[in-house]
Amino acid sequence: MKFVRPAALCAALAALPHAALAAPDAASEADLKQLRNQLRELRETYQQRIDALERRLADAEARSASAVAVAAEADRTAARAESVAKASAEPAPQRPAGESAFNPAVSLIIDSKFTRLQRDPSTYRIDGFIPSGGEVGPPKKGFSLGESELAFSANIDHLFRGNARFSLAEDDGAGVVEVEEVNVESLALPAGLKMKAGRFLSGVGYINQQHPHEWDFTDAPLAYKAFFGYRLQNDGVQLRWVAPTALFMEFGAEAANGGKFPGAERHTNGAGLWTAFAHVGGDIGESSAWQAGLSHVRTHPQERAFEDGGFTNAFSGRSQTWIADFIYKWAPGGNSRDTYFKLQGEYLRRTESGSINYGGDGNDYAARLRQSGAYLQAVYQFMPRWRVGVRGDWLRSGNVDLGGLTSAELPILAGYDPTRQSAMVDWSPSEFSRLRLQVARDKSRSGESDNQVWLQYVMSLGAHGAHKF
Repeated sequence: MKFVRPAALCAALAALPHAALAAPDAASEADLKQLRNQLRELRETYQQRIDALERRLADAEARSASAVAVAAEADRTAARAESVAKASAEPAPQRPAGESAFNPAVSLIIDSKFTRLQRDPSTYRIDGFIPSGGEVGPPKKGFSLGESELAFSANIDHLFRGNARFSLAEDDGAGVVEVEEVNVESLALPAGLKMKAGRFLSGVGYINQQHPHEWDFTDAPLAYKAFFGYRLQNDGVQLRWVAPTALFMEFGAEAANGGKFPGAERHTNGAGLWTAFAHVGGDIGESSAWQAGLSHVRTHPQERAFEDGGFTNAFSGRSQTWIADFIYKWAPGGNSRDTYFKLQGEYLRRTESGSINYGGDGNDYAARLRQSGAYLQAVYQFMPRWRVGVRGDWLRSGNVDLGGLTSAELPILAGYDPTRQSAMVDWSPSEFSRLRLQVARDKSRSGESDNQVWLQYVMSLGAHGAHKF
């Protein structure tokens, strides 16, 4: 349809009266005058509407032109800013995204000590128990390098994460680097499962999973020193499962090489040490939390050597250790920043049965040992950054049946119950540093008391993850 402008329509209508006047049967003069007036009014009305539409169109076109100008100016401003930024930036080669996305987190824990000991640390022993061969004694007198740690960790891909931790220590004046942990753990197993393979700290007990800088005291409890050489560490595989419940429930099992105490160096295929553990915990109101656990360690050492009575002897047989642990934490309103209290303890019981090859005559003697140990400690942060703590350790040599061997031939296994009492105060200026003073009265050696004073500082450099509960 063709559009006809209102002005043209008015002109056509205005011509009609003239045609009517020319006709022979024209209307009266009054009718013509009325018709002309109506046409004039109609023309004026349409002209007003047309003028109004033209003004609105002009205003819209003006606003559109202004918006286009503003947008163009904004584009020019952004372009100038980008040009200035590029001109002022230092030219540097761009690293591919994948090269930096998986850089490992690196941390260094510096641990150093000063000790004042009453007894010679080189003669330290735990009487009543087969020597573990681990790091059970205090450091040398005076200044010494503690167990500093260098750690690396990073996600390998969407399925695995890698961890490596090296212990930097001192032995007879020489620096020693020990591989403490090197393992790979899963990230995407279903149903709350998690697997770890390589060298790792066993998940049994409570303190065994902690590194020395996480301890509330300078050294490990006596029970861990006697039964594990201060911690259970092995090469193998670990599987954990956390139940999807409101109450924390964790179950785990491990199969490992078993080459370290309470096991022994092996030259056969398969696993030599097996563990199983379970932990459960939860909250008590908004200010308290708790956790308890039960663990079992089983191994079959063959010719586990130890020195006593002036001879090298060896134990072969079966070794089982049960561990019951608990911890209770309190902080007002759940905020531990200013003050908190922590009560922690573990009970260990070990049964070993087999034979001892006595180096004095080379014969094997039937042996059965049922021994136990425990510790209980309390730590109180009485004001921000300041804590005090006490710990009591005790061991029970229990029932030791050595067949025909006597305590004169194996004096270290003569009946004796070692004890130790410790107290500490520490100050942590931040979460990355800690200074500690610890005093202890150690009765690990029969008939000898060792009064000890420890000064320790622990410093953390680099990335460091949160500690476990």
